Formats: sequence, C-alpha cells, structure tokens
Amino acid sequence: MTGPQVPYVTADQMREVDRLAVEEFGITLLQMMENAGRALARLARERFLAGDARGRRVLVLAGPGGNGGGGLVCARNLHNWGADVRVLATEPPEEMGDVPRHQRGILEAAGVPVAVAPQAEALPEADLIVDALIGYSLRGAPSETTAALVRSANRHRAPTLALDVPTGLDATTGEAAGEAIRADATLTLALPKEGLRAAAAAEYVGELYLADISIPPELYARPGLSIALGPLFATDDIVRLG
Repeated sequence: MTGPQVPYVTADQMREVDRLAVEEFGITLLQMMENAGRALARLARERFLAGDARGRRVLVLAGPGGNGGGGLVCARNLHNWGADVRVLATEPPEEMGDVPRHQRGILEAAGVPVAVAPQAEALPEADLIVDALIGYSLRGAPSETTAALVRSANRHRAPTLALDVPTGLDATTGEAAGEAIRADATLTLALPKEGLRAAAAAEYVGELYLADISIPPELYARPGLSIALGPLFATDDIVRLG
C-alpha cells in the first residue's frame, strides 16, 4: 500500500474520529489505546529490535494523555516479550488522565520502572527510545519539561520511534513551534495526519507507518468526515506509507 491510496486528516478531523468512536460507536479510549500500544510494540520489535525483544533496552518517554497511555501499553508488551523497559513520565500519576494512569498502574504492578523525568537532560543508555509524549493534540510549543526530553532524545545515539506524530510537530501543518523529536520512524494511528506529509515535517517523521486501531470504515463515512474508506488493513494491521 502506498501513501496516495490513503486519505490524510487534519487534527480537527481526528478529534471528530475520536468523538464518533466513543460517543456513537461505543469504542472506549482504553480499547483504542490497547490497540495503538500493541501495534507500537510490534513495530518496535520488528523494525528496531531485529525481531527479538529479549534483553533489549527500551526507554519509553510518556506524556500524561492518550499518547502517553499508548506508550505505556507499548512498554507493557515489550516487557512481556522480554525487553528491559524503563519509562520516563513527564507527570506524576495524579496529573495524568484516568486511562493513562490506569495503564501506569498495570506497569508498576508488573515491576516495570516508571519515574518522573528529572530536570537533568541526560537519558540512560538504550537500544531504542519510544516517543509517546504528545500526539496530534499539540498546539504551540511543548512545555519545558517535554522540550528537555525532546532535546535529550535527539542527542541520544539510540534510534527513536514516535507514536502518531513526533512530539513537537503540528499534526495539521507539519511545522515545529519549538523543540521537536527527529524520529527514525513514526507510527501514526487510524489515518495519517496531514502534517506528516508536509515538506516542513520531512526531517522529523522518518519512515512513516500506519496502524489499525479498529475504527470501522463506516465511522469515517459519517457527516462531518465523509471519507470513503476501503479495507486499508486487509493484509496487515501495520502498513508502511513512506
């Protein structure tokens, strides 16, 4: 499957997709997060860990919202598959959304180290960094805590895999208002975001993949979206777009 066959959406359209999924189709945030995080873990294992997660060091950078929650699900799956996983969160548990906090609790019960990111910008050694700080919802520049993690990730020798949109990138325009992750690959969700194919985004996105998070094609056809969509994931639940 190639990029031109797949429709791209703005951040506002993606918000409508999420709204319809929850309010009209009864798909919970927890379900979508589980699908996103497992797909992210699978791509991490296959693309960056040579197909075997055992003993590989993975550092997950997690924000307080849905993107961070997807990263936490990814961390759990990689831990289950034998990876040595550490998580740096930008916020303490009480400042996270309910569903991401739930995911964090599962990780902590499993003994996976989850720490609030320190002000110091040095990150530990890793074979892979997973960027799950901020997704398509970003407006303007990230906070200084997030920006410090972005700078550290960009200086790190490990490759970086971004979830949905590289942190710091505007999902609609592809522009960076401040610090932005320079990813080696990006796994975007449901449908790719317009900003990911903008010229300004080329230095940040890396290889672009699309993951199925189980949104029915009928949802995209609803008024307000009116997107005709066939079975994008007929042969695989992750497809490469660029």
